[in-house]
Amino acid sequence: MRDVAIVAFAQTDHLRRTDELSEVEMLMPVLHQVLDATGLRTSGIDFTCSGSSDYLAGRAFSFTMALDGVGAHPPISESHVEMDGAWALYEAWVKIQTGEAETALVYAYGKSSPGQVRDVLTRQLDPYYTAPLWPDSVALAALQAQALIDAGDTDESALTAIATRSRQSASDNPHAQLSGDVPAGDYLVRPLRSGDCPPIGDGAAAVILAAGDTARALCARPAWIRGIDHRIEAHGLGVRELTESPSTRLAAERAGVFERPVDTAELHAPFSSQEVVLRKALGLGDEVSVNPSGGALAANPLMAAGLIRLGEAAARIHRGESDRAVAHATSGPCLQQNLVAVLEGESTHA
Repeated sequence: MRDVAIVAFAQTDHLRRTDELSEVEMLMPVLHQVLDATGLRTSGIDFTCSGSSDYLAGRAFSFTMALDGVGAHPPISESHVEMDGAWALYEAWVKIQTGEAETALVYAYGKSSPGQVRDVLTRQLDPYYTAPLWPDSVALAALQAQALIDAGDTDESALTAIATRSRQSASDNPHAQLSGDVPAGDYLVRPLRSGDCPPIGDGAAAVILAAGDTARALCARPAWIRGIDHRIEAHGLGVRELTESPSTRLAAERAGVFERPVDTAELHAPFSSQEVVLRKALGLGDEVSVNPSGGALAANPLMAAGLIRLGEAAARIHRGESDRAVAHATSGPCLQQNLVAVLEGESTHA
């Protein structure tokens, strides 16, 4: 296995609406920022991979328009995943592992403001039995939350405390959409209140990966990806135990999370109740700093929020605030698909 690290991370300020910006206009400053952080030019990137969703954009092959932000020249080796950008990072990591690239640019973006996100996300569901009923993302998360309460794993006051802690942590994050004192709000679907749910907003993020000595030359303290894995659970919600996340635990085992303690966890938990499930699956105690950036409860740009979890964990390692972190990304209803990565710093540098 080749040593591969995240050497730079950048993200937009996440906003409720960006009507005045196209996807390209939203992306370009982030791409410039992440390249400037390493001193690389587009010609110095061996592979480019993006994550986005045509369902959000409302048109087919929308990612090809976003390529304008990368530039038309020189020609690039490029790929795209119709997933959160965390899975684009996984593809780029695999590309570097094969030896076909030394550096990779990964970016993701999503504009949720133009449509009804709760309706759009129903398209992820089983098309024969579940999707025709139009259960939206909040209703399904509420089913999961109620199952956790019925099992004695949490209660409404504990969920409120998770949301409050996350948004208080986001007070130190200049990119967060929500921070500070955010009211619990009214019930959207019991037992979830508006404060237990993620904000709807627009945003983008980008990271640069590099291998071995190239990473050390580009970054004073690279965030080494010591392990990364992703797993998927059954599509049918009725055959899953919603209070558990076996796919997260299996991905964590394969990524090496349990080999040594972690000090930081960036969890892609769009709903407060999902943090309960993920903490249990990853075996995280109170000594671990969970979502110091505020997490998805502070900013949840669809298709970029998972990549941001990896980027935020890496940024803490870059700054020397963390030595070993776990980063998690999810996709699908009720934590259906889960990606887990272990990031580590090093005490000495070449």
